[in-house]
Amino acid sequence: MSSNFAPLRHAPFRFLLAGRTVNALGNSFAPLALAFAVLDLTGSVTDLGLVVGARTLVNVAFLLFGGVLADRMPKHLLMVGASLAAAVTQGVVAVLVLTGEATIPLLIGLGAINGMVGALALPASSSILPQTVPAEIRQQANAMNRLGLNSAAILGAPLAGVIVAATNPGWGIAVDAVTFALAGLLFLPLRSITAVRPVQPVTPPVPAEGVPAVEPARPNVFADLRTGWSEFRSRTWLWVVVAGAALGNAVWSGGLYVLGPVVADDTIGRRAWGVVLAAQTAGMIVGALIAMRLRLRRMLLVGCVSLFGMALPLLLLGAYPNLWALIAGAAVAGLTLEQFGVAWETTMQEHIPPDKLARVYSYDMVGSFVAMPIGELAAGPVAHVFGVRPTLVGAGVLMAVSVAAMLLSRDVRTLAHKLPESPAGTVKESVA
Repeated sequence: MSSNFAPLRHAPFRFLLAGRTVNALGNSFAPLALAFAVLDLTGSVTDLGLVVGARTLVNVAFLLFGGVLADRMPKHLLMVGASLAAAVTQGVVAVLVLTGEATIPLLIGLGAINGMVGALALPASSSILPQTVPAEIRQQANAMNRLGLNSAAILGAPLAGVIVAATNPGWGIAVDAVTFALAGLLFLPLRSITAVRPVQPVTPPVPAEGVPAVEPARPNVFADLRTGWSEFRSRTWLWVVVAGAALGNAVWSGGLYVLGPVVADDTIGRRAWGVVLAAQTAGMIVGALIAMRLRLRRMLLVGCVSLFGMALPLLLLGAYPNLWALIAGAAVAGLTLEQFGVAWETTMQEHIPPDKLARVYSYDMVGSFVAMPIGELAAGPVAHVFGVRPTLVGAGVLMAVSVAAMLLSRDVRTLAHKLPESPAGTVKESVA
């Protein structure tokens, strides 16, 4: 087996990859199906922003708690439990939409519950990957993980567009519910590699003869949170990139997921919008294959520079919403996003202690995602004042500004990737 696919030799990685891929297949249906379900229900862009934003807001609120849980208990339990709970909430949403009983308050409430259970499992599912493969093939494992997620999404997005256009958005949401349940079953075998996080090293005093030993106290939740925060803020490259990502994610989520369907409804159509989303995922697949093979000394720098490509779809939606132009722009955005994604995952796993990784992931996720509900909730009102397409052009400009802000940090520009060693013990040549 090629060294690029060496992670597949490890059974825990195969189960993790299968579970996350199946989940991604269903999740590729959910945004498109939910967006058009709300538009069919009320036709209001503001209502769509409220439904999407409520889930994101609750998700962000519970991420830190999810990171603490993931470092304190078996990660697979969180992943299995959250998958089953998400299957139930999405199943209820599907039934409500299919029966015509859905209302905006119900969709907001169920979305918030779904966001909470997702937050409890997300740091666990991100931080468990380094436990499934040896360190020397971690970059390939990250690339393969993202390749699986994106391959599922490229199959799901156009299929979701066809189903939603031909039948009812509720069926797309039902697919998501089924895949959550299946993913929970696939995560069960991961129990063999997870264990409760050991207590922080404390040397207890030697008890007097005949006096029973006292176990050292386990740090409380707030102490764990403080430890995670200390790890996060002590690395300039980490918090600078997360701060830039906060702005980028806000304009991306508000632009693509709230205003994008509105422009699509008026121009290229719902089915074609599914193809555009699939083109982005196709670019991500190509990007993952490229990232799997690269050997870069300045991996984080190259990843951040690549993010400039994310501005292209937003600018095109605002200035030139032509189908083929949007397909090309989305593909470029996907390819460049994947260079950053693999670089970021690998960099964090190399430079963060394993027993604190889930908590640092949770701070990363909170910082990166905290502005997303703001972007989603603000997209409708801002577009009402300035117009949908001018707002999208502005979002594209802000995306480029967010990337430029990351590159102002010397730590981001100079942080070195730990290149794997060759069999002879010498470091492999770096591409850049």
